[in-house]
Amino acid sequence: MPTKFLTLFASLWLVCTSASADSLAEADALLERFHQAAAQADFATYDAAMAEDVVFLGTDATERWQGQAFRDFAKPYFDAGKGWTYVPTQRSLDPLPGGQAILFDELLDNEKLGQCRGSGVLIKEGGQWVVAQYNLSVPIPNELVVDVAKGIRAAASGVPVAVEVVTPAAEVETVAPVTAVEESPAAEAERKNCGRRFKTNKRADC
Repeated sequence: MPTKFLTLFASLWLVCTSASADSLAEADALLERFHQAAAQADFATYDAAMAEDVVFLGTDATERWQGQAFRDFAKPYFDAGKGWTYVPTQRSLDPLPGGQAILFDELLDNEKLGQCRGSGVLIKEGGQWVVAQYNLSVPIPNELVVDVAKGIRAAASGVPVAVEVVTPAAEVETVAPVTAVEESPAAEAERKNCGRRFKTNKRADC
C-alpha cells in the first residue's frame, strides 16, 4: 500500500478517534450538569440539558413524562427550591454507529433511596448533546427481588402483605404450673412454732 494512503488512513483514524473522545467528554460533562442543576434547583440549566421531546421515567411504574409534561412536573419543585440530589458514582457511555447518539448507564447515590441507577439515550440537538431519555430505577439485590415483587403485587391488588412472626423455641420460657398442696394440721403447727422460735432470724426452712 502506498505511503500516502497509509498516511491518509492514519490521519482519518486519528480524527475519528479524537472526535469520539471529544464527544464522550462532552456527553459526560452534560450529565454532570444535568445532575448538578437538579441538586441546585436550577431549572434553566436543567431544561437546557434535555431534548425538546425528552422522555423521563421515574421509579414508579406510573411515572412516565414526555416533553413539556416533564417540564411542567419539575418546574414547580425547582421554583420552590426543592430539587433532587443524585450523585453519580459510576458511568458508562456507549456511542452508537454514526456518532449521533450515545447510550449511557450510571450508578447514583441518593440520601433517601440509597444506590440508584440511571440509564438512557443522549442525542445531538442543535450541535449539542442533550438527554433524550432518562430512566431512573432502584436496583434490587437478587436475594430480595422475590419478596419485593410480592410486595408490589400486594400493593397493586390492595391486599396487605401478611407478615408471620415466629418466635424461636429457645426464646420461649416454659413456666411449670403451680399445684397447691394441702398442709396437714401438724405441719401447720410446726411452721407457726418455728416462726415464734426464730422471730429475729428465721431459719431458711421455716
